[in-house]
Amino acid sequence: MSISMLFLLSNFLVLWSYFDHFANAQGGSDEPIVSGLSWTYYDSSCPNLESIVRKQLKKVFKNDIGQAAGLLRLHFHDCFVQGCDGSVLLDGSASGPSEQAAPPNLSLRAEAFKIIDDLRRRVHKKCGRVVSCADILALSARDAVFLSGGPDYDIPLGRRDGLNFATTAATLANLPPPSSNTTALLTSLATKNFTATDVVALSGGHTIGISHCTSFTDRLYPTQDPTMDQTFAKNLKTTCPTANSNGTTVLDIRSPDKFDNKYYVDLMNRQGLFTSDQDLYTDSRTRGIVTGFAINQTLFYEKFVSSMIKMSQLSVLTGTQGEIRANCSVRNSGNVLVSSVAGEGKEAWSAF
Repeated sequence: MSISMLFLLSNFLVLWSYFDHFANAQGGSDEPIVSGLSWTYYDSSCPNLESIVRKQLKKVFKNDIGQAAGLLRLHFHDCFVQGCDGSVLLDGSASGPSEQAAPPNLSLRAEAFKIIDDLRRRVHKKCGRVVSCADILALSARDAVFLSGGPDYDIPLGRRDGLNFATTAATLANLPPPSSNTTALLTSLATKNFTATDVVALSGGHTIGISHCTSFTDRLYPTQDPTMDQTFAKNLKTTCPTANSNGTTVLDIRSPDKFDNKYYVDLMNRQGLFTSDQDLYTDSRTRGIVTGFAINQTLFYEKFVSSMIKMSQLSVLTGTQGEIRANCSVRNSGNVLVSSVAGEGKEAWSAF
């Protein structure tokens, strides 16, 4: 081996050691479990729960793998707004429009809601009304990751379904838009006890799925974002010829339907779609984490799983709190739906 090759190898090993240490310092893989949740929660009451969900989702994804991203995003939007309580699944009522009507949720896939309630029907037919819609959504997000090529992992269960949906104001406040820079993301998610590594790892959910043009054309028009690769921008302009184009494009140009670490390779090549994506590589606080994940997919998987388990326990309802809905989109009869909804804001999408 030549001296120059040894020098390059030595530098790479030093760099990798830094990335590995930095990422591990930012967040551990052993997330604590919230009181009331359990790894074995349904072992007696619904022992076939996970197999019922996974078997059906295999069929769904075989027909349309794009639904995996829809389910993953639905779980994100549920958990970020008043916790993982299934409130995003509720329809509106006389008290006002539901979370689904809030601007960041307008692009959630309609089919994702149907899939969750179909799974609820299958599970309740087998086990009775013992499994919450919130738990079914959490399991579906986990299986969406695994069945699209990502890691398989266990999640604690025992969530109860919420009795109210969040206001439009609360939804907007808890779902940072894709135009957010890294400072805005870190500040917003720090309120939920997420570290910089959590933020970068959860953003890796963008390795699957699509986006509407209006979520990123502010980077193309009237002037092009200088952090965007020229060829990438040219191709996007073909898909989205104007700022208000109705088209869609994939979030990860390298492997849009596979859950892997190529999203981070995109960022290193200035091919991140949203400002909230690309700025993770531009910002010195998160650049090393992005690079570490791009180099080592196993490390990304480890941190993603840790962050997902952490996210899936945000402000959960357990025990006698909430209810187990008989229909994921409506409250059980006898319970009054509560919400105070702020006025509608201007259209926007979420970074997650």
